Formats: sequence, C-alpha cells, structure tokens
Amino acid sequence: MCTVPLLSRLTAFLLAFSFLMVLVPLRTLSAQETSYPVFDDFPIPESVVLCGEAMPLENRQVWEMLDREFTIAVWDRAQVFMWLKRAGRYFPYIEEKLAEAGLPEDLKYLAVAESALLIQVRSRRGAVGPWQFMAHTARQNGLRKDSILDERFDFEQSTEAAIKYVKRLKGVFGTWTLALAAYNYGRARLKKEIREQKVADFYRLNLPLETERFIFRIAAIKTIMEDPERYGYSLTRERIYRPVECDTVPVRVSTPLHMRDVACALDTDFKVLKELNPHISGYHLPAGRYTIKVPPGLGSRVATLLGQLTPAPSSRMERVSDGYYVVQPGDTLSHIAVRTGISLATLKSLNGIHGSLITVGQKIRLSP
Repeated sequence: MCTVPLLSRLTAFLLAFSFLMVLVPLRTLSAQETSYPVFDDFPIPESVVLCGEAMPLENRQVWEMLDREFTIAVWDRAQVFMWLKRAGRYFPYIEEKLAEAGLPEDLKYLAVAESALLIQVRSRRGAVGPWQFMAHTARQNGLRKDSILDERFDFEQSTEAAIKYVKRLKGVFGTWTLALAAYNYGRARLKKEIREQKVADFYRLNLPLETERFIFRIAAIKTIMEDPERYGYSLTRERIYRPVECDTVPVRVSTPLHMRDVACALDTDFKVLKELNPHISGYHLPAGRYTIKVPPGLGSRVATLLGQLTPAPSSRMERVSDGYYVVQPGDTLSHIAVRTGISLATLKSLNGIHGSLITVGQKIRLSP
C-alpha cells in the first residue's frame, strides 16, 4: 500500500506536468481554425399593417424603429415562447370581445405589449393588471378600485374596459395608431402635443421615446406571433395553455366572509378561490354586489352556501337607520371598512375624518 500523503502526490504531479509543458511547445490556433456559432439576422417584413393602417416603412427612421423592436423581441426566446403559451389562454376571450365591438383583432397584441399577458403584473408607476390601467383611468372606465376590490386584476372585466377605452380614444384621435399612442401616453398629453406641433400623424409627431417605441413594439409582437415558425418558434398544441375553466357567479354579500370558509364549503382550497379571484384584496369576500369565480360545476351552490355562512345580525353591525353604522367597542375605521365593504377613503370622505380617530357610539355615515 502506498503511504505517500495525498498532498505530496498532488505536488509531484504538478511538478511533472510543468516539466512536460516546458518540453512540449503549445500550438497557437489561427483565426481560421477558431469557430463560433453564426446567427443570421431575421429580416422584418417588407410591409406591416397594424389595425388596418400601413406603417410607412419607406421612411428610413420608421423602418429602423420597427427593426429595433422586432430584433429585440424576436431574439428574446423565452419571452416569445411564454407569449405564445399564454395566448392560448387569453386570446380567445379578447378576440370574442373585439369582434362583438367591431374592432380590429390586432388590438389583442396591445395586451401582450402591456403585460406579456400576466394578470397580476404591476408597473413601477402603479399601473396593474393585463391591460395596465392606472387607478384613475380604471375608475373612469367603470372598474372598481379601492382597498377591498381592484377589478383591474379581473381579466374579463378589465378586458371589456380596455376595449371601451381604446374605442373611445379612436373616436377622439381618428386613427388606431394615435389611439394606441394615447393609451400609453395619456389622452390629454397627446392632444397637447398635437396642438403644439400642429401635426396629427403619429409618424411625424415628436413624442417621448417610450411612446414611440410602444407602437413599434406592438407591431413587432404581431409580426412574430402571427407566424412564429418563420422565426424559429415551434409549439405543440399540448404545450399551449388552455383557458381556465370556472363558473362566474353574481353574488350579494351582506357581511364579509372569510374566503377560507367559502372554499371549505365548496370542497376546494383557499388558494384555488384566491387565484380565481385576484381582484379581491385580503382574505374576505367583502360586503356588496359583484361577481366571483368558482371551480367549474360549483356555481349553482354559491348562493345557498353564502346564505348559510352569513352570520345572524349582531349588535356590532347595528345600524340606527339605512346608511349609518354605530361604532362599537374595539372598532377601527379599517375594521368597519372590511365589514361594510366600503373603502377606507370613502368612509373618511363621507364623515369628514382626516385621521383615524373614532369613538364608541359615533354614527358613521355609509352612503352619501
């Protein structure tokens, strides 16, 4: 048996290897003998039409802007694959609603440019959801946004709101290109730039680079997703995500109910119910009228179960008359907001409360 320590054997090996390296000269490879992967650039199409409007690609600046966004997108392999997979889940509903509204199908690519078809995505500026609505724009287009419900996260409702909004923008600006620019930049700001520059052609307007790139990004996304195999993307049908199956049920909840209890009554999990209803904040179904989604086949049971889960009226929810709530020991404004389904901001506004102090026995107005 060899008794030489391992470290000594390693040292001897390295010395011998160094000696051989001195005796045997290294051969320098020539540039011709060195090989690297070679990638061919994907050319952009000779013509591109977005929402029925042709891009003036004969304008070299326009061509280069499209080439930039197309090149960035087409080589983002993982992202494009995810676009294609998620499109199977969300495009059918968007296409159906666009057809009902008589709008161009190309508008579905707006959602891809905004959110990559991610439902719960948030921007640094506060835009959220698949259509990236800001809070004030969401409210202007009929979506509820408060501390209890944020319908920007509801795919169906936000899709319908986005379609109404972009249709209205088209009516204001006359072209789909300008309507999409206004969607990104803001209606008032775009109108100001048109007045200032005395130009109503998107391709002749000087706008923030983000907005200018936005239009070309939508066009690049359309180009790739309409013919993915041309650009090296191949997916089997099994790899494409399917629409989520569920029942959509209108509900009237008289007092907040923990979603855990509702899920248990429906023989499902809190996680399932929560992920089907990302527009509901926190752990409770708030008081009020709205719609919820439940696993398929369970919709017919919801009304009965909500009735069974609703507690009997208690003194803590005593109302002296319609539109008022009497503060009980231990109540806070936040607690009352959750129990009544009325946002904290609304309660403060209705009652002229600037801080958070309330007193037992105080009457809190619940409606104007």
